[in-house]
Amino acid sequence: MNIQQFIEKLAEKGITLTEKQLQQFELYYELLVEWNEKMNLTAITDKKEVYLKHFFDSISAHFYVDMSEPLKICDVGAGAGFPSIPLKICFPHLYITIVDSLQKRIVFLENLTKNLGLDNVILFHDRAEVFAQKKEFREQYDLVTARAVARMSVLSELCLPLVKLNGRFVAMKAQNAENELQVAEKAIKLLGGKIEEKYSFVLPYEESERNIIVIRKTKQTPKKYPRKPGTPNKLPLE
Repeated sequence: MNIQQFIEKLAEKGITLTEKQLQQFELYYELLVEWNEKMNLTAITDKKEVYLKHFFDSISAHFYVDMSEPLKICDVGAGAGFPSIPLKICFPHLYITIVDSLQKRIVFLENLTKNLGLDNVILFHDRAEVFAQKKEFREQYDLVTARAVARMSVLSELCLPLVKLNGRFVAMKAQNAENELQVAEKAIKLLGGKIEEKYSFVLPYEESERNIIVIRKTKQTPKKYPRKPGTPNKLPLE
């Protein structure tokens, strides 16, 4: 996906990028490649692939979950900033909190947000299991996002405790989402969530499968979740 195709495909979805936003995406790409030489941020460095598989793919969450309001969003395990930073570039009114367990990724994101001139982006070096047990963050977010971080049963335990009542957890997955969702149904219900919608589509040009799973928070998450760091992965609620 070249830049012109990126502009056109977003315009088809009602997103018109300004010159400033296009410059921010260009600088994002340059910084991603530069820092990737020092640390492992992404296996994808080809410009067209970054625009398609990172930038466009991240923004695709808005095609199914409206981001036009000033939502409070928490991005769990954002890595190099996906999906929250591309969404923030497109929708500057969003309030973004990013949680990542690796300090060097947080250092990259600090540098990135400063260089891109993004405000209302808060970064935390923390385990999701610990972060979600902190009173000031627990059940505080309109929307919690996670992109291919772990399987659905694990992700639900890390993310649903952060979603406020009637808020949503949006999981961005590649293939096998249907199987993961079936296995995770018990966990989602236990954690106070209800599966609201599952959207499937293919990335343009490349035609690879993508799934966006939207889970509504219908009741409070029991206090014991998430469990201690590492436990959700070792003993998933299945």
